[in-house]
Amino acid sequence: MQRYLSFLLLFFVIQIGFSQGLPENYQKAKTAFSNGDYWSSINGFKEFLEVEKYGNLANYAAFHSAEAYLKVNQPAQAIEVLRPVYSRNWSKSDELKYLLALGYFQNGQTLDGLRMVQQIKSPEVMAKAQNAVFEFLVQASPTFLVTNLQEFKSNSGYTSAMAFVLQQKEIMTAGEREALKVIGESNLKVASKQDEVLDIVVILPFTSGNTMISNISSTDFIFELYQGILSGVNQLKSEGVQVQLQTFDSKRDLKYIGNLLKDPAIENADVIIGPIYPDETDLVSQYAEAEKIPFIHPLSNLGDRFEQMKYSYLFRPSVKALSEGITSAMKKENWGKRVAIGHSSASRDQALASLLKERLSAEGYDLVKYQEVDRRNVVEFFNDLGIQGRGDSVLRADQVILLGDDPAIAQPVFALFESVTISVPTLVMDSWLSFNFANFEMIEFPNFYFISNNSPNFGSEAMNTFRDRFYERNLIFPSLNAILGRELIYWIHTNQGKGKDLRNSLDSQSFQPGKLTFGFNFQNNNSNQFSPILKLENGELIPLN
Repeated sequence: MQRYLSFLLLFFVIQIGFSQGLPENYQKAKTAFSNGDYWSSINGFKEFLEVEKYGNLANYAAFHSAEAYLKVNQPAQAIEVLRPVYSRNWSKSDELKYLLALGYFQNGQTLDGLRMVQQIKSPEVMAKAQNAVFEFLVQASPTFLVTNLQEFKSNSGYTSAMAFVLQQKEIMTAGEREALKVIGESNLKVASKQDEVLDIVVILPFTSGNTMISNISSTDFIFELYQGILSGVNQLKSEGVQVQLQTFDSKRDLKYIGNLLKDPAIENADVIIGPIYPDETDLVSQYAEAEKIPFIHPLSNLGDRFEQMKYSYLFRPSVKALSEGITSAMKKENWGKRVAIGHSSASRDQALASLLKERLSAEGYDLVKYQEVDRRNVVEFFNDLGIQGRGDSVLRADQVILLGDDPAIAQPVFALFESVTISVPTLVMDSWLSFNFANFEMIEFPNFYFISNNSPNFGSEAMNTFRDRFYERNLIFPSLNAILGRELIYWIHTNQGKGKDLRNSLDSQSFQPGKLTFGFNFQNNNSNQFSPILKLENGELIPLN
């Protein structure tokens, strides 16, 4: 139930959550809902239920009231508050039917819920409804499922639930065996209609323990990534592409994910995005290899375990690719042979630092310092290289590599570079470009160079268009994670749309230009091998290599 309510909440947050001019008490009711104070939100929405007074806002108030009632296990009240809206002409009628069906299911009115699902026209909402049908009906009796099969056999959630329930029985009746034959034929017919649709499944940790997506901050990286993915899917649809996005919550629970992988939507997926944590990704990667479905990790650089896989990918460069890009740029620029490496405690940064230590030593570089850094010792790291108070300083290194995405490490480095004159090239991750305290124009020398990790091309026309449209919709500019999610969908469609085979498409060209990034190279590899070092010149990012 949480997963289905989370989907609806996300949908309506994106639709009206950033709107201006809403009544203050309505905003307070929404905030109460987001904070898990459902009874306060119910009471807050009550004054806005009069359609004669509040028009379309009353429909949203009723919808959110019903969501809150379901959260506190009051399905009868949810149904009651939705019935008046159901009879109105409303643009979100399919979403309302979906929520009303959930209310019927939770209230024990299974047939009413199934018949409400039958009225949904939107393919995306129908896909979510079918998932809900499956989850509720796996607890139904075989007799109920067989008796009502003829009425609901076009609902894949119903037929999948019936197959699941019947196959748990040690002995089936003749009628049950016949019913299994019927749904087998039905499922084949349904599948044949989906051949032209790009089916994308997303599995992300929207909840963990008692933390629900309704409580996730709009600046949380999961929320930002999903915003970008959803934006990319909507853009494809606006261009006439047949694409279906189905989203699942991993719940940070391996047993739950194992059961989730039996869902027909995942079994029929063209591509799986996520999950993100190592134990979860290992499980889904094994499933993807067995079922021959491409699985893509959207964020990680740790791809050693995927190197021998045929269907598991990193969207970003692997640690190996990052190290090759860094080494190539340093050799090309010929800054000198003395290098200092500082790295955070993150797994990626430790692995990358270790690989660079080995690779640069083999290339004849002298490693003058190698240290784990944090916000407390990062200034000391530079002081040990030769910085003396304020003014001019000559460092014992010809270049510094500082690996980490933590703004708490970056901020004291900026303060230091603003107070002393240092002309040593300093290589940092491209995430530093997003830190709001980072004004690179204030640094006397262009010290900073950026390690591309699917870096956004901020100066491109496509990026300007995306930023403007994203701002119009959400009243904020897209984060790096939102940009990454949008680019991921573009990359998937480019290489797997219209029946293309992902592996063959990637191998057919050594370099592919990006839409919002500088591009990709997945030729004969399971991660992006294009990882140049970027310099900032007159406000423009330019690849060195």
